[in-house]
Amino acid sequence: MPIDYDNVMSKVETDLPFSYTDRDTMLYALSIGMGQDPLDAHELPFVYEQGEPLRTVPTLATVLVPEVFPVGLGWDYDQILHGEQRLKIFRPLPPAADLLINKRVVDVFDRGVRNGAMFLLEAEGRLASDDTVLFNMGCTVMARGDGGFGGPRGKGPPPHRPPRREPDLSCDIETRPDQPLLYRLTGDRNPLHAEPARAQAVGFERPIMHGLCTFGIACRAVLKTICDYDFALIEQFDARFSSPVLPGDTITTDMWQDGNVISFTCSVRERDVEVLRNGKCVLRT
Repeated sequence: MPIDYDNVMSKVETDLPFSYTDRDTMLYALSIGMGQDPLDAHELPFVYEQGEPLRTVPTLATVLVPEVFPVGLGWDYDQILHGEQRLKIFRPLPPAADLLINKRVVDVFDRGVRNGAMFLLEAEGRLASDDTVLFNMGCTVMARGDGGFGGPRGKGPPPHRPPRREPDLSCDIETRPDQPLLYRLTGDRNPLHAEPARAQAVGFERPIMHGLCTFGIACRAVLKTICDYDFALIEQFDARFSSPVLPGDTITTDMWQDGNVISFTCSVRERDVEVLRNGKCVLRT
């Protein structure tokens, strides 16, 4: 059944309640690899609630929106591909909070039968106590099986381009073979990340990492390398997904710093593949 453009564009969900605790905050940090060295005094405050106040990774926001995609979009879920993720943090995330979430479809473009439909989606998280906006999150999703529905043609946001020079800084982070099994406990339980048979059926040798886990690892690399783990410095974090990570891969994040703008790409050099591109992190001035 083809996508109904008018129906899709009417999809708005407002004031959805969502609560998280310090357990969720620590689980997220653990799921992107923090705390592997329990003697690391820089990462311990993200995974241990005693002593100094618990810190939050800015990309925690990506798991604070229940069912990121609005229901009833009419697409073939098995054919969707998460293309881009954008995140704006208006104030540092508290380690626990009651939230109200708004979700909407910004637009959907018909890229033709071959290329599918491009969905631009947006979500906002606010504190339930005083309506303070904490974050705004956007994503681009390609519904590969749903092109040719007769909707408008268009393009997503223009990609950020890294400078044409050698990276200023680089950070290697090893992933674990079991990392998707831990990350899925933050909310995304797609069997593609857990069942070997399901992964092999769609052409992967083994279950793959969640794209948003790679996104979080990139944020961890910037926190570690440039921010000295000051999580309050990051106010924007965007990237485009280009290839999946296999659990056990080492992710190399190359970074270019120009004032308060950090451009970054992530690659797996042992497989000669770029996994995140067009990355842009903006620091508070």
